Amino acid sequence: MRYLIVTGQSGAGKTACVRYLEDRGSFCMDNIPPMMLPKLIDAFNTTPVRQTTVTIAMDVRSAEFFDARAVADMISELRKMGNRIDIIFLEASDETLLDRYKESRRDHPLTQEGLTLMQAITEERTRLQPLRETANYVIDTTGLRSRALSALLKKSLGELSEETPLMRAEVMSFGFKRGLPRQADLVMDVRFLPNPFYIEELCHHSGLDEDVRTYVLDNEVAREFLEKWKEMLAFLIPHYQDEGKHRLVIAVGCTGGAHRSVAIAEAIGAYLRELGMPTEVSHRDLQLEQARWAVPIEEG
Repeated sequence: MRYLIVTGQSGAGKTACVRYLEDRGSFCMDNIPPMMLPKLIDAFNTTPVRQTTVTIAMDVRSAEFFDARAVADMISELRKMGNRIDIIFLEASDETLLDRYKESRRDHPLTQEGLTLMQAITEERTRLQPLRETANYVIDTTGLRSRALSALLKKSLGELSEETPLMRAEVMSFGFKRGLPRQADLVMDVRFLPNPFYIEELCHHSGLDEDVRTYVLDNEVAREFLEKWKEMLAFLIPHYQDEGKHRLVIAVGCTGGAHRSVAIAEAIGAYLRELGMPTEVSHRDLQLEQARWAVPIEEG
């Protein structure tokens, strides 16, 4: 197990750092009182967990419970016991921190001690010096926006990517008659394919059934379409990852969302899993269509 202690100046980007690490697969906890650290590490060392990295953020928000020198000494002792602990220290210039606090309109934690904002920034920098001196990574976020900070973290902590999951994918079928899924990043329209709804023995089956799936997929147009989409996805996915995207939502639509879109969504989901990409497949409108089939049509 590897432990990452995220600390540093308030307003320097610790929250963004923790979110980045969480997206990369780390088990993350924020604003933990330092005296809890040994028990937390003991719990993770003795309990099987899926993650191989644990991120713990701690800083002056813990008020009386936080003493940087004591925290640094505690981490030193835990390291001597064989624990792999790295400290990530984030900082920024006084001007940058002032601008960020003015923009967010939040109070600095140390202003509760009666200090002005500038005094609080200066005092915090002094108090944190013992942790900065023992940090494995010191990252200056001056002038950085969220995306640039993510890129800098990726560059500084690049070795973490070897033990974290790939970007996750969600493939969703839907019916255009009920509207586009707002969360979709990519939308496939498969209404050009032959529609099983007009085949009597298929209309009340879905794309999850073998007969409908065979009807949809077992023709030259569908096969060529799938090959082209697979090529496009293989091209796009690495570029999405380079931009820091951690979840890709692919929506596949037909008229009602029960036949063609379901079969194609399942095929795309299987392909992404073959690539080693964690993938979920869902069918937004399938149950609604099946409920509609169950209602008798009145004659007259």
